[in-house]
Amino acid sequence: MKSAPSFAFERERHALGARYVAGVDEVGRGPLAGPVGVAAVIFAVGARPLRGIDDSKKLDRARREALFPLILENAVSVSFAFASAEEIDRHNIRGATLRAMARAVAGLSVRPDFALIDGRDVPDPLACPARAIVDGDALSLSIAAASIVAKVARDRLMARADGHFPGYGFAAHAGYATAIHRDALERLGPSPLHRRSFKSKPSPLLNEVL
Repeated sequence: MKSAPSFAFERERHALGARYVAGVDEVGRGPLAGPVGVAAVIFAVGARPLRGIDDSKKLDRARREALFPLILENAVSVSFAFASAEEIDRHNIRGATLRAMARAVAGLSVRPDFALIDGRDVPDPLACPARAIVDGDALSLSIAAASIVAKVARDRLMARADGHFPGYGFAAHAGYATAIHRDALERLGPSPLHRRSFKSKPSPLLNEVL
């Protein structure tokens, strides 16, 4: 049985002199439509773990929504960024994700001394030194918190997209390749939020998440 995420990686960096350690994670690499969402979260040195924080994939929607405001209230700083379908098509999913990670870190209200990045890659350039951690959302509390923020922010954006692009069911499937979504694509064709469509334009929804 795997243990819950902890502040072990953060404390390791604190012991080396870092005051602000950011956890960074992404959601939405797999959908057919919508952006990749990235969040960065910094907790204070000595912060007490918030109960229930875990990899967002292990939590249901209600639990993520309940944890979201708690993370915002208790973190030193929270930032999120998106890579649009157009950016994904232009730079590929990996490149677009790394670019969004860099923007999320740069958007923090305090400059981090170090960043813990979920996955195998560290964005270049980045506003601070960093370490990539495979399965980091299951190991680091800061990364797990970032995964929740990114997931909630992206789900809310896709719910709003449902009103702007009716018929696709974005509120229900958030752009993932469900049978309902594939059927809508057959009937309606791609929307500006769909990937692999070089003519699509970034949606103004990216400025209307919260």
